Order: sequence, then C-alpha cells, then structure tokens
Amino acid sequence: MVDEPLIRDVSDTARWMAAYRAQETERDDAAFKDPFARALAGERGERIAEAIAKVGDYSWPLVARTYLFDRYVTRLVKAGVDLVVNLAAGLDTRPYRMELPASLRWVEVDLPDILDYKESVLADAKPVCAFERVRLDLTNEDARRGLFDRLGRSSQNAAILSEGLLIYLMPQAVGALAEDLARPASFRHWIVDIANPPLVEMMKQQAGGATQMAGAPFLFAPVEGPPFFTPRGWAPAEVRTMLKAAGKIGRLPLMMRPFALLPESPTPSAHMPWSAVCLLARGN
Repeated sequence: MVDEPLIRDVSDTARWMAAYRAQETERDDAAFKDPFARALAGERGERIAEAIAKVGDYSWPLVARTYLFDRYVTRLVKAGVDLVVNLAAGLDTRPYRMELPASLRWVEVDLPDILDYKESVLADAKPVCAFERVRLDLTNEDARRGLFDRLGRSSQNAAILSEGLLIYLMPQAVGALAEDLARPASFRHWIVDIANPPLVEMMKQQAGGATQMAGAPFLFAPVEGPPFFTPRGWAPAEVRTMLKAAGKIGRLPLMMRPFALLPESPTPSAHMPWSAVCLLARGN
C-alpha cells in the first residue's frame, strides 16, 4: 500500500498555516490570538508543521505575514473600508477573532471542501460582523468576475485579501486576477504577499516536494517585486518585509537578527531571499 502524502492537496496547506497560528496563540507574548486555530489545524496540520520543521523554519515568516495582514485590515477598516473580500480564505478566522465593527461586511471565497470543513469546526462560533461564505473556484474566470461585479456594486470602499494565494499561481494567472479585481470601482485596496525568486527556490528545495506532490507547486515569484502589479491596475502603496516584521515582534532566529537592522527594502534583492506583504492601491 502506498503511504498517503503528507500534504494531499492545497487545502492541507491551510491546516499547516493554522498550526503555526495555534503555536503563536499559545505564547505568552503572542503577536495575535486565534483561539480557533488549534481545532482547525487538527492532527494533520500538526503533523505537517512538525515534518516541515525538520527541513526549514517556516514559522517566523508566516507568523509575521499574519501579523502584517492583521495590521493592514485594522488600519483599512478604521479608515472607512465597508467590505473585506478574502480570496482563498482557507482556515482564516479574522471575522471571528479580530475587533471589527458589526457594520463591516466580510466575504470569504474558497473551494467547497475547505469551507465545509471550517464551517463544521466553527459551528458554535459567531462572527463579529456581517459575514458571507462563497464557495467558488477562483480559476473559473467567468464565475469570479460575476462575483466581483456583484460585490463591487454593493460596496463603496472595499479591501481585497489574498494571503498565501498568489505563490501557487502562474504569473499570467496573477496578472489576470489583478485585472479582474481592478474592474469594480469600489475595489480600492488589495493586500498581497509575495516572494522573490531566490526565496522561492529555497522553499522548493526545502518543502517544495510535499507541495508539488499535492498539486500545489510554488510558482509566482516576480523578479520586479511589487511593481509587477502596476500595469495591471494596482500601484504599490506600502511594502513591509517579513524580515523586519518578524524582527519587530521578536520571532527572528538569532542568526538572522542583524539583518533586521538594515533599512526596509520595498523591492526584492536579485540574490538574497526576500518576502513582503504589500498594500496595493487602485492605479489610474
């Protein structure tokens, strides 16, 4: 009998991420709290995190990524965003765990299986704001355009999240998604995370085998960094690296701490691993 792969499909990467959020939540100095993460990760998520830890430390950049996304969401909502659309939401629980106004609308979009699983685990939990789940394959361009048009008409000032999504898409698919998101006039902000080619190559060597076998290879690593989005209708408004964020919250490994003292780099190095969370704004 052939052993079942560690990561069976892309949805298992959401369990992996939930395991890291659970570990962070249980720290005395937690940068954020996700009381649902341990249950959502389940035994499989724990096993994936333990296995990946043997080949590379992915906990600190992913904790930093969650921290940065949280900060941008908080800031944008305070500035008047009335709708948040979370693409490939996976096991994200922000509408349950964050302090958000009851008047905010939150829409999460992902494949049916992962949303069904999350819905069953969170059956007794209540979101803090108006909430909608949309079961949709984002590679279906006609379906996603229809969704974006519907949501765009119902909002004055929307923010889009795509945490952990773009790295699994080909560059042309990312470009097409960016153009579709630029269609509704009310879609004004987009928060993305990106990595450069040296980091993605390192990730492929360390954990890429497991994700490749699951049909979720690491693909998107624009050489130019955030300016990739500019001709597709989105201008980089702010860029925060995982390195600096992890240094700020005290999660960097000892040997990497000196690098966090260097100035923030809004564009990637051609030779050194680089990753960042970017706040994009609608271009002209």
